[in-house]
Amino acid sequence: MLINYAMQKLYSNIILLFILINVGINGVQGGTMVSGTVFCDQCKDGQVSMFDYPLSGMKVAMMCPGSDGQMTKIGEDTTNMLGSYGMSFDGTPNLSTCFTQISPNPNGPGSVSSNSCGSEPGPPKSVKLIFSMFGMAMYMVDPLISQPSQPMSYCPRSSSPSQSPSGPVIQPPPVGPVTPETPLTPPKAPSPAFRLPPMPGLPPLPPMPGLPPLPPMPPAPFVQETACPYAYWMMPEYKCNWRVVNPDMSVALVFGPLAAQKYGTDMTLYKGLQGKGDPYMTLLREGVTSLLNSYNSLNFSYNPLQVFHHFNEALLGSNRTVLLTALRFKRANYGHDHVPCKLNSCQH
Repeated sequence: MLINYAMQKLYSNIILLFILINVGINGVQGGTMVSGTVFCDQCKDGQVSMFDYPLSGMKVAMMCPGSDGQMTKIGEDTTNMLGSYGMSFDGTPNLSTCFTQISPNPNGPGSVSSNSCGSEPGPPKSVKLIFSMFGMAMYMVDPLISQPSQPMSYCPRSSSPSQSPSGPVIQPPPVGPVTPETPLTPPKAPSPAFRLPPMPGLPPLPPMPGLPPLPPMPPAPFVQETACPYAYWMMPEYKCNWRVVNPDMSVALVFGPLAAQKYGTDMTLYKGLQGKGDPYMTLLREGVTSLLNSYNSLNFSYNPLQVFHHFNEALLGSNRTVLLTALRFKRANYGHDHVPCKLNSCQH
């Protein structure tokens, strides 16, 4: 529940961030934008959790009722490497009765993609108005999911497979009235005290779309409690412990548009680990370190979604917020509860 709550708040903040940046850079322009994401629901529980990852190359269609009452496709987009899609329309049409869904693959019934998570498409999701002003409108869609044929072996036993439609959806889901007055500020985020019980050894993580294949993941320290300071992650002998992300990836790509605005597009994760002498560079150093630790251990103080949330929330706050967030990350990275650093040596 904590993870789902944090993810929903993160999605809301990201959408609002895109609005602010677009208005600030391009000025006030007319038009309507619909955006959302697609995830691989590895546990087949019908929701996005820490075990799931974004899917690229997925075609998403937007369906709206026509004058004859029949559902008509009015737009389609393909997700990028971060699993996001977006559709724009002229003017400000009322899209409150529309929905988006993963487009079926013409290769066969039930096939939505060539990737390993494309066996079964999840249900469609309603379009929700979150912003309407000055001839502009922004709609948000809850995450769409695609599911493998069977849940992954490392998923919690309490997860119950969700039922997915066997064919294309032709009727929209129930949609309630949505007004521009819907509150945009979500409640305070939960504290990063999430812990998982010990789990058996995990198989290698599936490759992230658009990224090079990852090396096989060893059984330890992924399921053990471990936390390592930034200096360890800079050592060549521990470079093979980088998971999901790599040292040359840009901070802007990993942390989003607000980080791009603050640190530029040339700043890499490895350069970010060298940051010091400035609150924002300290935040970047400790934030990147926390992200690496979260991918390295299921029992780290923060999971990846919480790292993204707190990092971007700090960038939207004052200098004091930036420094406090950096110090909290640093405390976790140094194992504030006497958590040891466990990294596998890459030297043979």
